[in-house]
Amino acid sequence: MQLLDHVSITVKSLAAVKPFYRAIMHVLGAELVYDEADAIGFGERNTALSDRHSYLSIFESEHASVDPRRHWCFRASSIFQVDEFHALGLSRGGSDAGLPGLRDYHAGYYAAFLFDPEGNKVEAVFHCVK
Repeated sequence: MQLLDHVSITVKSLAAVKPFYRAIMHVLGAELVYDEADAIGFGERNTALSDRHSYLSIFESEHASVDPRRHWCFRASSIFQVDEFHALGLSRGGSDAGLPGLRDYHAGYYAAFLFDPEGNKVEAVFHCVK
């Protein structure tokens, strides 16, 4: 079961985070599908004929807040994608929140964590088969 259809998040400055999200979403295969003055969107929307997608919208809002307990995790298709997610995120203004590597959450959980330029925590994970 795919639990999430779409997710919308808010940031105080879209200009500050746009290069970061464009880079990490591209490496994960989620292309930019709209770019407005106050919002950007990545991925593919579901339809009645195709409902196996996820979609991310990022909206600019003066009411955006950061909570260190909150984070969102993106599914990667390989260890290489997780590593690239981390490297590109760092090169586009993100900061390290956990180097790429195996975690003890369950066997084969390979992940990396970043903070976006506003301090939101993001993760990429690949579930390895050993």
